[in-house]
Amino acid sequence: MKICLSTKVGQHYLKVKDGFNSDLFKALNPPFPPVKLLRFDGSSPGDLVSLALNFIFFKQEWTSKITADHLDEKEYFFIDEGIKLPFFLKKWRHKHRIVANGVDQSTIIDEITFSTPNRLLDYLMYPVLYFQFSLRKPIYKKVFSKD
Repeated sequence: MKICLSTKVGQHYLKVKDGFNSDLFKALNPPFPPVKLLRFDGSSPGDLVSLALNFIFFKQEWTSKITADHLDEKEYFFIDEGIKLPFFLKKWRHKHRIVANGVDQSTIIDEITFSTPNRLLDYLMYPVLYFQFSLRKPIYKKVFSKD
C-alpha cells in the first residue's frame, strides 16, 4: 500500500534538510503508541534509526536503515527501509522528500510504501498510518515556519 502526504513550509529546502534531526524526529512521534528513540544515527546511507513502541500490554522494536539519499539544486531526499519491524508490518519504505519552492519555501513529501502479513490488515492499517502521518503536517509547519 502507498501513502503520500505533502506539507508546504516557509523555509528554504536546505534549511529544512538541516532540521531533519533527532529533535524533529522526537517532535513528530504520534500520541499513540508512545515511542522511545533508542538510536538515531542521522539521514545518510548506512545510518540506523531504532524505536521502542509501547502498546501498554506489549512493546515492539522498529529499526530502519537509511538506504539512499540525494541532493541537487531542487530537492533533497533520503529513504529509510525497515530491517526490524513490529509484527504487524512485513515491509516498510519511507522516502522523505524536501522540494524547493522558490527562495524561502519548500514542500515536505512523505512517500510511504508498506505491507502487512495479509491484505486485509493492509487495508486496516492504511487509515491508521495515514492519520498518524497527517499529524506531522502542523508540526512541520510550526518547526519550519518563516524565521
